[in-house]
Amino acid sequence: MKNRPPSHRLPERSVRLSALAAAVGLLMTGCSALGTDDDSPGSDGAGATGASGMRVALVTHGSEGDAFWDRVKRGAEAAAKKDGIELTYVSDPEEAEQAELVRNAIRDGVDGIALTLAKPQAMKGPVAEARKAGIPVVGLNSGIDAWKPAGLLGYFGQDENVAGRAVGEKLNDLKAKNALCVVHERGNVAVEARCAGVKKTFGGTTENLYVDGTDMRAVSGILTARLRQDSTIDEVVTNGAAYALTAVDAVKEAGSRARVATFDLNKDLVDAVRAGDVQFAVDQQPYLQGYLAVDALWLHRNNGNVSGGGVAPVLTGPAFVTKTNAASVAGFAANGTR
Repeated sequence: MKNRPPSHRLPERSVRLSALAAAVGLLMTGCSALGTDDDSPGSDGAGATGASGMRVALVTHGSEGDAFWDRVKRGAEAAAKKDGIELTYVSDPEEAEQAELVRNAIRDGVDGIALTLAKPQAMKGPVAEARKAGIPVVGLNSGIDAWKPAGLLGYFGQDENVAGRAVGEKLNDLKAKNALCVVHERGNVAVEARCAGVKKTFGGTTENLYVDGTDMRAVSGILTARLRQDSTIDEVVTNGAAYALTAVDAVKEAGSRARVATFDLNKDLVDAVRAGDVQFAVDQQPYLQGYLAVDALWLHRNNGNVSGGGVAPVLTGPAFVTKTNAASVAGFAANGTR
């Protein structure tokens, strides 16, 4: 049984990351180019000094050790190292605790904050406090409909409703009839929007199955029971790589004919797609989200840039990973950047 991870607080001494600041025109090149071992995308820059003197806090609702959030962190670290930023990454899945982490960053006097808006209402107060303190804030990953009303400088992520609608269309192409959309975190606006998008375009029946994503054993048991109860379910859509792999086992345990598709991926999930155990995955490119969010704060401070003009999000997905193209993604996934 997987327990909910403990809260994380701002460390007294944050890891310093450094490198020469890249020119504005090399933004996207910096995301994809592989340099020496010290400059590789997966490098954490430990022991380096923040050459620019700029300090940034990245505050997410993720869980420590989660492969998805590791990719967000890696992208942020790569941008921080390039820009000479001292980066602190902290997270907590509980909205009240995440809000307090943002307030800690404000009290610490950071120069910029990048945060997720999985529960936008909980972030409303802390974001207002950051703005009052003159600290620019950008959003990433969750809250594409909330970042502008909250007064954020920019947003980097996937339009989850658009991604969900794309999945619904793909299920139509695959001739599915009865889909089960597994929601592992009730109230998470991004996850709810995905399933709503699937339901909007999918021609068959869509049912949401709510589970506690912190207890994978319970997820497996509930999903297995539902599949046994309804043999007409022919598609299980999950909202994370780990849940997709659990769904594959649940389908086998239930003796169901359902296929599995998912949002988000990791190395094992890419392998499952290549093997045909999972039909496809939607990649929102979390590494890119972390990278662009941190780099945008540096660009704003040093060149007055506002990504998306402050009126439009910078989209990082959706991109489909299927058996046809999974091999080309596998190396990046193994490297921890896809």
